[in-house]
Amino acid sequence: MSSSRPKEGNRGKMKMEGIGSASAGGAVRYTLNPTRINSEDILFCVDVDAESLVEMKTAGVTRLDSIKQAILLFVNSKISINPDHRFAFATLSKSASWLRKEFSSDVESTIAAVRALSATTVSSSQADLTNLFRSAAHEAKKSRAQNRILRVILIYCRSSTRPRHQWPINQKLFTLDVMYLHDKPGPDNCPQAVYDALVDALEHVSEYEGYIHESGHGLPRTLFRFMSMLLCHPQQRCPQDDCDIPKPLMKKSAEPANGEDNVHVSTSRQKGNRCRNLGSKRTFHTRGAYLSFYIPSI
Repeated sequence: MSSSRPKEGNRGKMKMEGIGSASAGGAVRYTLNPTRINSEDILFCVDVDAESLVEMKTAGVTRLDSIKQAILLFVNSKISINPDHRFAFATLSKSASWLRKEFSSDVESTIAAVRALSATTVSSSQADLTNLFRSAAHEAKKSRAQNRILRVILIYCRSSTRPRHQWPINQKLFTLDVMYLHDKPGPDNCPQAVYDALVDALEHVSEYEGYIHESGHGLPRTLFRFMSMLLCHPQQRCPQDDCDIPKPLMKKSAEPANGEDNVHVSTSRQKGNRCRNLGSKRTFHTRGAYLSFYIPSI
């Protein structure tokens, strides 16, 4: 598959090229030509607003605590797939700033960077992604010069502050994935509007198919599962609407179980457009599915 950006309206779809030849018995043998999948430079941008300190349903565990664990799970898994992948870190408050600018595949330096993540105690009414996109575009050009691609994974935690940006529509130099953790909808917040703004940003800047996941459950395992789904390489992705993993291991029950409230925002997508109404047609369930992994102490 080509490493160039897919055409609009066909993101995530790949054209297979090869040589077909007739074999004995009249059957056609098809051989797929070898293609190059570029190693990734992955920039994590973690929202460190005061809402990242909201407690999850696991006692004494905040969103930021779970995010740190999820990042370490992701990095260890990604390096197991390909040790040539590299990682850097930034934070988002009013705007984005570097936490560790140098991309590295060293796990120990990743652990050190994750440990350095800390949240502010005062909420901000502003979340400007422009500086994040500017930094990502600059790094993406350097990655391309090394036959690599750049991906940004934004982990966002605010339920009422819509992210904003000023970025030209014709500059798609990297891929943006989003993990959105939010509160239940209420009179003081609007997670659906925030989600819609995140969708708009993703589709505005992404070179390849960008994925977005959201959770209002407050369950760490839900975050871990969605982060595991982001392991897939942007050059090998199908459109998110066609992604039907993970498969449920138990028959879906009509009643919530294990404290899972099924709180969500609309995530259905049709040809690049997500529905804009609360109450998703596609709700992800984790009952009966468990992950086993080792995460270094942070």
